[in-house]
Amino acid sequence: MTMTLHVCDYLIIVLFLVTTLGIGWLSMRSAGKDSSEFFLSGRTMPWWLLGFSMVATTFSAGTPNLVTDIVRKHGIAGNWVWWAFLLTGMLTVFIYAKLWRRIGVMTDIEFYEVRYSGKVGAFLRGFRTLYLGLLVNTVIMASATLAMIKILGVLFGVAPIYTIVGSSIVTVIFAACGGFTAVLWTDMILFIVAMIGTVGVAIYVLQEPDIGGLANVLSNPAVQTKLAFFPDFHDTKAVMTLLFVPFVIQWWSTWYPGSEPGGGSYTAQRMLAAKSESHAIGATLFFNICHYAVRPWPWLLVALASLIRYPTTHDLATAFPSIPADKLADDLAYPAMLLNLPAGLSGMVLASLFAAYISTMSTHLNLGSSYMVNDWYHRFVNRNATEKQLVFQGRLWTVILMVLANVLCFYLTNALQVFQILMLIGAGTGLLFLVRWFWWRVNAPSEIAAMCFSFVIAVYFKFIHVPLGLYYFGVIENGKKVLPDWLDLSDAMQLSLSVIIVTVGWIAVTFMTKPTDEKTLRDFLRRSGAGGPGWKKIIDSAQRDGQDLGLEKEWSVPMGLLCTVISCIAVYAALFATGLYIYGNYVPAIILTIVFAVGILALIPLWKRIA
Repeated sequence: MTMTLHVCDYLIIVLFLVTTLGIGWLSMRSAGKDSSEFFLSGRTMPWWLLGFSMVATTFSAGTPNLVTDIVRKHGIAGNWVWWAFLLTGMLTVFIYAKLWRRIGVMTDIEFYEVRYSGKVGAFLRGFRTLYLGLLVNTVIMASATLAMIKILGVLFGVAPIYTIVGSSIVTVIFAACGGFTAVLWTDMILFIVAMIGTVGVAIYVLQEPDIGGLANVLSNPAVQTKLAFFPDFHDTKAVMTLLFVPFVIQWWSTWYPGSEPGGGSYTAQRMLAAKSESHAIGATLFFNICHYAVRPWPWLLVALASLIRYPTTHDLATAFPSIPADKLADDLAYPAMLLNLPAGLSGMVLASLFAAYISTMSTHLNLGSSYMVNDWYHRFVNRNATEKQLVFQGRLWTVILMVLANVLCFYLTNALQVFQILMLIGAGTGLLFLVRWFWWRVNAPSEIAAMCFSFVIAVYFKFIHVPLGLYYFGVIENGKKVLPDWLDLSDAMQLSLSVIIVTVGWIAVTFMTKPTDEKTLRDFLRRSGAGGPGWKKIIDSAQRDGQDLGLEKEWSVPMGLLCTVISCIAVYAALFATGLYIYGNYVPAIILTIVFAVGILALIPLWKRIA
């Protein structure tokens, strides 16, 4: 079972690849001017282009696989594990976006030496560079490459090594030549192509004879148990895992790429590249609306339809015997649903998947190289490097990071596994990222403690907890040694425990160590304009010394919180209204549509006060 391509499909794919490489080639000259141009496009980018880029980057080749994996295991309600991050996203829009634009650093890691002082601040910047730039960034890229391996393996039976070599060559040439400007412009094209392909797949798959149309999907017994927007409230475990933990604990406490509390990584990079604070706010708002309200339902429909054709992973294994056993999981179902697409649509879908892959990879290659160049090479290796040397290092690190990601992808299994690992690594650090802008007492040891605690706990739960528990407390059931119930912790319980331990840990370290020196704190406050009651001691001290910190007369955070609440209600209303229209429940769908419209209208006057 493999996909058959026709002449028109090849033409579409070739046109897409030529366009992508052409944009990279045309951008090469401007990208080579200096490091600011290579990594931030000269800080002159408009909100709409940055917004398209953000939403395109989060649409990796593995995103539909991840959503399919979640739906097949936990139903539509399982998506609260990422829908809950809308709260984080809207906080970034209305509170943190303008702070990032004001701070004016090259990368979000450079922030650490603006916020903290001395050798410990420099150490934190260097350590965080290696941690994010090499470790976490590489895991993310390896996950995207794993998705391409599965997609091309299912569709064409392509061996992993050929997928890696082919996709790497195109992506590295594009990212190394064009820099950030090429990434932005191509992202806009890639997102449009990807959405056309995704919607086309959903429409066609639903009409295939064995699927039988939307009505048949919604009435199928295997699907009906997966349709609810919320978990069954009589199932305490499901409510805790799928709703309570994501919505009450996870969104504010956990660092996850693209959904960092307070903004960070490629989101911060785009806010820093905006031409003004208003454009930074507009870009992040556009991204969050598209990411949560516009994009999910085509993936969800294909995932539901896959339950009819491939009810279990055993059915997937039977249909695709060439797929290695360690790569066989529910996330294979999405590419498996693409096999029978007609001429033209096959090419568009493949182009959209390549688009999603290149968009994600080029963003993380540029972001990772910006870390390694600006926050490692230029900061610790060669302080006197010329702009030409910095651009060369950026291109060199683009290649190095691609190689590292390709090696790592062989050790990953499925999309949900990577998602859970990243969630656990960042558990407990989120609150710190939120409050460090508004509480003077947070210091560099706070950040180091949070990062180390979260990583050690993640390693313990993923690699040590089960073997240790079996060794000391294992019990025999059916001739097999298993963990007792009190030690058999779900992913949600592991996450919750991690959040508690890490949060208590970094707060304790904060009070046990010296605060950042006051001169650095005053400079940061003057530069960012953060303000608020958490800075009262520093503000009062500056006033006694006759220093004007240039803070706004009206603290904008309360208004930002109000806008966050209104915008979250509006976007969730749009998300569920779409689902209700699909389900044929028109009255509640119309009510939610009105809620969305009222919410957007209410934001307009409030937006002006913030922006």
